[in-house]
Amino acid sequence: LANGNICVAVGYSGDVLQARSRAEEAGNQEKVAFSIPKEGAGSFYDMMAIPKDATNVDNAYLFMNFLMRADIIAEVTNSLGYSNANAAATPLVDEAIRNDPASYPPQDVLATLYAVPDQPIPIQRVMNRGWTRIKLGK
Repeated sequence: LANGNICVAVGYSGDVLQARSRAEEAGNQEKVAFSIPKEGAGSFYDMMAIPKDATNVDNAYLFMNFLMRADIIAEVTNSLGYSNANAAATPLVDEAIRNDPASYPPQDVLATLYAVPDQPIPIQRVMNRGWTRIKLGK
């Protein structure tokens, strides 16, 4: 996207916003934009978990608490363009990101988003094989 090799792509908002930043940094005049279809789209969320067999659970909690700090998660958002759910961080997010509907969609757009359900393993295999055929052009 950033160098103009493709003109349309399906992607995650943060990835597209990073491509837009790369295009701007390169000064190559490519215009990269992100939009959510009016019909809605699947929504995805970054999660953190501690494996049940983790050997250093205390440090895992320390790291998770560190990332939940408003000043830290705001830096992550400012770097990657992905919104975060920490309301205390919102004022610390760069105004351009905070006001960009691609990063922080308005409520009427959020209402059209849906969670993509987990699929049983046999269905995941069918989906992965189908996607692999698409990527290989077969």
